[in-house]
Amino acid sequence: MPPSQRQSRQIVSPAKSKKRGPILGTACLLLTVAWLISTESPLIFGRSLHQLPFVGNVDSVPLAMETGDPYIRALMRTISVAESHTADPYHTLYGGQRINDLTQHPDLCIKIVAGPNTDDCTTAAGRYQFLSTTWLEKARQYHPEPPQWYSWWADYNFGPTYQDAVVYRWLSDFDAWNADIPDLLRQGQVEEVFYLLSGTWTSLGYGTEDNVVTPYLREIYQQMLQEELAAAQ
Repeated sequence: MPPSQRQSRQIVSPAKSKKRGPILGTACLLLTVAWLISTESPLIFGRSLHQLPFVGNVDSVPLAMETGDPYIRALMRTISVAESHTADPYHTLYGGQRINDLTQHPDLCIKIVAGPNTDDCTTAAGRYQFLSTTWLEKARQYHPEPPQWYSWWADYNFGPTYQDAVVYRWLSDFDAWNADIPDLLRQGQVEEVFYLLSGTWTSLGYGTEDNVVTPYLREIYQQMLQEELAAAQ
């Protein structure tokens, strides 16, 4: 074969090889997206739609706070089931350990043993697993009995009714969420509320720290709501 023809083949062959790269990459991408859609992955849908049906009732400790909108109260109990589902949630630290002294936030940094933040530590504590920094910020805004200005050594009481009161006022504050959460709940927009709150309480879904109850939170909320509405009558 003449040298000119051999040189021509050497030029054409690599050109064909280069064209396969983008084609194969696009095909792999399309196959990946198709698989995510076919499995109804949380990466596409926010929550997996393939789940076992919700069966039975969930035990949830009543709120220490005795008053308030039953829709917000039901939401608070649902958050508690997702975050601190124990027999004594107000005294619960991250990982299930218990703290006795609630005169202030315990501010104990406990090593994280699972999930994306493994080997870091967290100060999450109480029924709503407040980080110490978040508690201080929100207590300054919503605590019903802040320390007196002259009590420079005092801190915000972390007792059960105060944990409830701070979260209740926070959830009821339109400006905090840029949304009317009580109204959304009355409209049945529970998933939208979970989405709004998921950046704060990651076990509500749409994030990286789902747990075994996360797929059933809508049903759990409905159970809590029925209990709260019955108690309000």
